Amino acid sequence: MEHIRMPKVENVRLLDRLSSRRAVVGTLYLTATHVIFVENGSETRKETWVLHSQISSIEKQATTATGCPLLIRCKNFQVIHLVIPQERDCHDVYISLIRLARPVKYEELYCFSFNPKLDKEEREQGWKLVDLNEEYNRMGVPNSYWQISDVNRDYGVCDSYPTEVYVPKSATAHIIVGSSKFRSRRRFPALSYYCKGNNASICRSSQPLSGFSARCLEDEQMLQAIRKANPGSDFIYVVDTRPKLNAMANRAAGKGYENEDNYSNIKFQFIGIENIHVMRNSLQKMLEVCELKSPSMSDFLWGLENSGWLKHIKAIMDAGIFIAKVLIEKDWVSFGHKFNHRYGNLDGDPKEISPVIDQFIECVWQLMEQFPCAFEFNERFLIHIQHHIYSCQFGNFLCNSQKERRELKIKERTYSLWAHLWKNRADYLNPLYRSDHSQTQGTLHPQIAPCNFLYKFWSGMYNRFEKGLHPRQSVTDYLMAVKEETQQLEEELEVLQERLANLQKSQSGNNKVKSKQQDRSKQFGLYTSNNSLANTPQEYSSDLKSFPSRSPSQGDEDSALILTQDNLKSSDPDLSANSDQESGVEDLSCRSPSGGGCLPSEDSGKDSDEAVFLAG
Repeated sequence: MEHIRMPKVENVRLLDRLSSRRAVVGTLYLTATHVIFVENGSETRKETWVLHSQISSIEKQATTATGCPLLIRCKNFQVIHLVIPQERDCHDVYISLIRLARPVKYEELYCFSFNPKLDKEEREQGWKLVDLNEEYNRMGVPNSYWQISDVNRDYGVCDSYPTEVYVPKSATAHIIVGSSKFRSRRRFPALSYYCKGNNASICRSSQPLSGFSARCLEDEQMLQAIRKANPGSDFIYVVDTRPKLNAMANRAAGKGYENEDNYSNIKFQFIGIENIHVMRNSLQKMLEVCELKSPSMSDFLWGLENSGWLKHIKAIMDAGIFIAKVLIEKDWVSFGHKFNHRYGNLDGDPKEISPVIDQFIECVWQLMEQFPCAFEFNERFLIHIQHHIYSCQFGNFLCNSQKERRELKIKERTYSLWAHLWKNRADYLNPLYRSDHSQTQGTLHPQIAPCNFLYKFWSGMYNRFEKGLHPRQSVTDYLMAVKEETQQLEEELEVLQERLANLQKSQSGNNKVKSKQQDRSKQFGLYTSNNSLANTPQEYSSDLKSFPSRSPSQGDEDSALILTQDNLKSSDPDLSANSDQESGVEDLSCRSPSGGGCLPSEDSGKDSDEAVFLAG
């Protein structure tokens, strides 16, 4: 709180990006963790909550006749444009946010004060939802080719690797240590993925310290051990994701790439993914296009093309198709992805920031667009992961290595995002997913085509706060509502069919009784009309209460049951009460904050888990 110069400012205007006439007046609050804007409306006091850790940049613009503008850009692509009446107040807010948005130590991040009111046991269970040893066991290791090694215990060999790694059985500790000394940051080749169906594997490592002519016998033996652990192939691919020109330039700094003359039975392949600086600039150019006011279609498409963003996404997708691996907790968290440096969790070098994991998440979304029935999760799941990578509300994506996370005791002091997502898993299900669909059987084979025809602009991510650009109800929400109501109707049908069967059985029994009575009447010379066989509704009023009335014009051949609104109310009040009168589909455009299911939006309220305008 000592960094907050101005905790409250009244008569602040929140501008609409597309039209300044839609500005709303309210009060701006600064707390230890959030920026909060509360509208002055008497009926609905809408609130906008923004975590300090989500703030990417703050721009104080030139003072105008109406006040001093303050532009806040967020890492989740939200843009907040405020006009503060007094320049002095605006300056105090600006200075406060500059410090609050750039913490200098991990303990200042929100996850260390966030408390979802779970006990110690529940916290521990949340961190156990993802077990890397179980993941390797699922893949089929250890086995006769691969074993777990403790050569990196206490992070003695590589401080950015986990303590336990899988390596070929034939790779001795001497070979592993020798290889690590020949690799940048000592990141020696280690198993990332194993396919037990054909014994194929994917390993990861950093670039070798080869320079122009250096070589290392242990590193060459390490790659030979990896080849022998793949008995189905006589060679291995060595894939360098950089452009070849960049790799060649690194040779002058004593790094570079493997020399095929020194490594037997390898095939070298460059992919051509640009460096972090190019990616950062590309994202910035694309976001500038997204912020244009009422651009023409040609201007938008030209700006998108000029940013090169989709070209980079295609390059990463091509690499993924060639290498075929996608996992977060293992390949990003455990193996030392530099979350702090890449996503600016703490105050540091801005040149190290780059949207690497944003691109990974978008590649998954692009795959979902090509294979809509193959993924059990939906778009909201990806967006919420992206949001919490930057929110620092949970401890999963902090620090630059497993070693740093253990030193900070992240699991003992913070909560896991995966437990939160699992608790609300119903919000993240893909209504199109089918376990028996051809897309879920075997391997996905994405199309390879020019990016202009195949890869899409992800408006659901980059324009998700522009409510005027989206329909009132998303396609996913609509399909989920249809699926939910269909299930409810099927349950209703089962109940009605069961009641109908009971009625038919009861009526059949009564007919037998009346038939016997008629036989007895004939014996005594008594006759009755056939119409007396018809039962009155009163006779079975207890069984017919939930049945719709039928007009006399409906003949016996019309056996269909017609569900009316009254019938739905009598059996399931929520089904009819929550349904849209025109479409008959539940309106799930946004859940209440306590429900934890709506996407972040500028008019969203505080969420029960994070005290912010979204649950994710």
